[in-house]
Amino acid sequence: MPVHKGFRLERDSLGEKEVPAAAYYGIQTLRAFENFRVSALTAKPAFIKATAMVKLAACNANASLGLLDKKRGSAIARAASEIIDGSLHDQFIVDVFQAGAGTSHNMNANEVIANRAIELLGGRKGSYSVVHPNDHVNMSQSTNDTMPTALRIAALSSSVGLISALKGLASALKAKSREFSSVIKSGRTHLQDAVPMTLGQEFGSWAAAVGSSTDRIKRASEGLKRTSLGSTAIGTGINTHPLYREKALEALKKASGIKDLRRPEDPFEALNSSTDFSSFSGALRDAALDLIRIANDIRLLSSGPMTGLAEISLPPVQPGSSIMPGKVNPVMAEMLDMVSFQVIGADATVALAAQAGQLELNVMLPVINYNLLHSIEILTNAVTAFTDRCVTGIRADATRCERNFESSEGLATVLNSFIGYEKAAEVAKESLRTGKTIKEIVTGRGILTEAEWNRLLDPAQITRPLDLKKFKKQRRPGR
Repeated sequence: MPVHKGFRLERDSLGEKEVPAAAYYGIQTLRAFENFRVSALTAKPAFIKATAMVKLAACNANASLGLLDKKRGSAIARAASEIIDGSLHDQFIVDVFQAGAGTSHNMNANEVIANRAIELLGGRKGSYSVVHPNDHVNMSQSTNDTMPTALRIAALSSSVGLISALKGLASALKAKSREFSSVIKSGRTHLQDAVPMTLGQEFGSWAAAVGSSTDRIKRASEGLKRTSLGSTAIGTGINTHPLYREKALEALKKASGIKDLRRPEDPFEALNSSTDFSSFSGALRDAALDLIRIANDIRLLSSGPMTGLAEISLPPVQPGSSIMPGKVNPVMAEMLDMVSFQVIGADATVALAAQAGQLELNVMLPVINYNLLHSIEILTNAVTAFTDRCVTGIRADATRCERNFESSEGLATVLNSFIGYEKAAEVAKESLRTGKTIKEIVTGRGILTEAEWNRLLDPAQITRPLDLKKFKKQRRPGR
């Protein structure tokens, strides 16, 4: 058939097709591009690089076993290395919602690497007798073992940045905890006044929560280090050399820089189960849940500034309204909420996809892949921005915090050990009925002197366990 100018003719098992002459992808990639016009979303850069690492590891393993000649092996290795370094990413054109298991992405990688290798050897793109996408680039591999391996590498590599971002947030919250350690305020439960605390203790609790979330992500990442490369289609390792698995694993450690990758206990389970991915996604979801809670608490504490709590103020980063002059909104906390909602939704998708595999393979890997890597990416960026543009600039209104503290009915709780719960409740009701503060009622009734009240409600006393026997001994005789 005549070939149009600017195109080359390629053939596969379904027939012939014109491919743009300048393209590094080939006929199978083009078919997938035409079939899956779904989202206009393509593979994440981290996944493209990880795929190239897998191809490089396979190439080096095959070359070391004498299965791939030196000339082709060197060209394939160089082409894969260029992709790892960031080249040719625009040639990965397949939609993220594609054929099951990721066959289309795998062939996209095979064709791009093959055509670049052909070019390096002085040939013309599409001359697959020089370097073949399947026979040479995909040697000893199946989509079923290369794609989950690439996802494991991509998720592990990307999570380094997320863990760093979360540590940065925890550190910023700890710094604020120290800064606000002497700012006394009313705690709140059920959104109602409760017992006293310091603003520093509140920020410290958020720092601890972020730290716990970070630890859960680290623990979940351990499961991602089980790589099934060499298991090929279903776990048997068909079409591979007996030494290939070990050679490929060592080559992958070198290509990825992840030295503690390991073989799974059962290669069949590693291919048909996706719970390593769902567990990691679940850890991201749990982090998102804590981040939502923290962001919303910050929004509440900064609400106002005149008619809300306004115990803290956030740095103004942009005007908040197109109609209300001077209005400034907690936009960074709102952004973190929205990103966290997205992460929770992505986790639901990963969970559904993880249980949707059948028999020896989970074919839903492409949607797991996209949602997992997307969650890592947006959570990393959101946490970094929230830390830098919100948390580090938070200021406390110590006067307002103290006024709220002194007006709180929760102060009646400190009377439990002196007059009992029932009488303390009466004091709280009187405060609510008369508008008098707890302090005014307590000192007016002679329950405590003003000096004793002030000493008892010192932030160093009231916000931590108190030795009441020692305190009572220090009271004036006869009290």
